[in-house]
Amino acid sequence: MFGKRADGRRVRDISTTRRFMPYLSPRRNSSLVYYTTEIEVGPALEFLEELNRLRSPEHRITLFHLFLQSLGKGLNERDAVNRFVAGGKLWQRYGVWMTYSAKQALIDGSPVITLKHRFDPEEGLGAMADRLLEELHARRRGLESRADKEVNLAIRLPGFLLRALLAALRGADYMGLLPRSVVDNDPMFSSVFVANLGSVGLDAGYHHLWEYGTCSIFAVVGQVHCRSDGIKVIEVKYSYDERIADGLYAAITLLGVKERLENPRATR
Repeated sequence: MFGKRADGRRVRDISTTRRFMPYLSPRRNSSLVYYTTEIEVGPALEFLEELNRLRSPEHRITLFHLFLQSLGKGLNERDAVNRFVAGGKLWQRYGVWMTYSAKQALIDGSPVITLKHRFDPEEGLGAMADRLLEELHARRRGLESRADKEVNLAIRLPGFLLRALLAALRGADYMGLLPRSVVDNDPMFSSVFVANLGSVGLDAGYHHLWEYGTCSIFAVVGQVHCRSDGIKVIEVKYSYDERIADGLYAAITLLGVKERLENPRATR
């Protein structure tokens, strides 16, 4: 209790200032730093066009898949960004976990579904895309995840019982008592939450972090557009919990994601 968790190990080799920060700013949303990157995607789009020549339309590798792989590699290689605050302590997460949202159907008013997967640094781009597409197609056909089923059951409870249940979950999380089976299936317990607004033709915007769970980064990907010089770019806007690592470390990590995406052949 308090010294162990199923999803991470305690980070102890940190400065006094960083150890004090969770008490100075106990909430994620009082600790946010916002960061924007503009990524030139012309080479990436050409690279994807070559990869997709022999793939069916239902299994096309997208720019979003390439972004997820680049982001996963960055979090895996620079692990101080893959941390979270819980119970007033800083923890190093076991593995890189990525949650992303998608529309149930590409029509106005369709509900949003969330999917979560563990990033495998040894998995190739094609294999990763196939795995994510298989899960996405299954969810769009109506397959419910464990988290979906649990939420559907919980929402049937009277309001006071639902609030009590969430309070109990937060208390168990604070003390490190949630089992691995719970945190691995809950989309809010992840390294990063990604929203692909570009898939519905929108520009990127900043998003808050949820106080429930352990997600320390939110990334919003915008649509591809032409800059004034004719170069194709996307914007990615990050909301980042500065308690986990200093801003310079995080900025260097996110610049690495940009470099991978702009030079996809050199970083495969």
